[in-house]
Amino acid sequence: MRFALGGARGPLATITALALLAGCATGAQGAPQALELAWSDEFDTADASNWSFETGGHGWGNRELQYYTDGANAFIQYDEMAGSRVLVIEARRGAPAGASCWYGACQYSSTRMVTRGKREFTHGRVEARIRLPHTQGVWPAFWMLGSDFAQIGWPDSGEIDIMEHVGSEPTLTHGALHGPGYSGDRHFNGTYDLGEAADARYHVYAVDWDAGGLRWSVDGHEYFSLTRAQVEARGRWVFDQPFFLLLNVAVGGDWPGSPDAGSVFPQRMYVDWVRVFRKVAPKRRTGAQPLAPPAAAAPASTRSGTTAAAAQAPRPTLRPLLRLGTPGAADAPCTRGGADACGSSGDAGRRDRADLGRGARRAAAQESPPNRASPSPSR
Repeated sequence: MRFALGGARGPLATITALALLAGCATGAQGAPQALELAWSDEFDTADASNWSFETGGHGWGNRELQYYTDGANAFIQYDEMAGSRVLVIEARRGAPAGASCWYGACQYSSTRMVTRGKREFTHGRVEARIRLPHTQGVWPAFWMLGSDFAQIGWPDSGEIDIMEHVGSEPTLTHGALHGPGYSGDRHFNGTYDLGEAADARYHVYAVDWDAGGLRWSVDGHEYFSLTRAQVEARGRWVFDQPFFLLLNVAVGGDWPGSPDAGSVFPQRMYVDWVRVFRKVAPKRRTGAQPLAPPAAAAPASTRSGTTAAAAQAPRPTLRPLLRLGTPGAADAPCTRGGADACGSSGDAGRRDRADLGRGARRAAAQESPPNRASPSPSR
C-alpha cells in the first residue's frame, strides 16, 4: 500500500485543552510556560499539505546504504498497540529497478519525509509518539533543520535531533544539537535509557525550545538540556529562526554500521502523531475596582455648625483604583519541578559527524570514497 497523498484524529480544541491542563513547560531560565497546540498530524490519512518526500541514494552525508523512495516505503495503517491509525515508514531489502546508490546497485530502500516549505516553526514544544524499529544497521530519527538550509548549508543552518536510535544500542535513544562551531565531533549530545528494547512500545520523544535554550525529554522525563550560553561558548546560536521537521529510517552509515548476518528486515517505524505546541502569552487583568459607595448624608447642622454625633463620626476611607493590567494571583502560570541540567559531550568515538545534514557523523570528510556523490542532509 503506497503512501497516498488529510487529517486530524479529533478536534484540535480537545488536544489544546489537554495541552493547557498537562503541558506546562519550564523555560530555559526557569520561567513556567503554558502551551497551546499550534499544529499536528494525527496520521488518520496522509496529508500532502504537511509532508514531501526526499529521494536518492547518494549516502546522505554519512555513507548510508538505503535509497529513499518517493513514498513507496510509507503508508497508513491501524496499529493495535497504538489504538489508532499510524504512519509506517518501512526499511526493506532491495530497491526500485534502476535505483542507483553511491556504492553501486542499491541494497536497501526506505523513506525520508520532510515538512520543508509547508510546516515550519520557531520555538515551542515539538513531540511525536513513536515505536522504533530495532536491528543492527538501522538508524531511525525524528529531527529538524533550519529553513535556510538550502541557502547557507549545514551546519550553519542548525540541526535539532529530537530522537535518534541505532541498532547497536538496544535500549538507548539520543538527542543532539549541531550548528556553527559545534558539529561533527564537537556537537552536543544527550542519551536516554528506555530500560527495554527500543521497539517494545510507543514513547513520546520531545524537545522544548525557546530563545534561552533547549530541553529534551522522553515520556515527560527530561534527560538533557542546553542553555543559550552553553551553546554560544562553542559557537553562534542559530535557533531563533523557523525549522522544518524530518522523519526517516536510514540503513547503515558511519554511526550505526552496516546490517550484519543477524539483521532482520523489513524494519518499521510507527508514528502515532506529531504535534507542535507554542507558548501561550500570559493573560493580563483588565478593568478596575469601583470606588467605595458615597457616605450617608450628615444630619442637619446645629447653630454651632454640626451635631455632636456627626462631629464624632469617622471620615470614610476610599479604596484606591487598581492599575489597569495589574496581574493577580489567579493569573500565575502553571509550574512544574525544576529541570535538571546536564552537560554535553562531543562523543567523537561514537558519533563522528562532519558531513552535511542531520548530523553527518564523520569528523573527517576525506574518509569518503573517491566516487562518492556530494553529501547532502543525512538520513
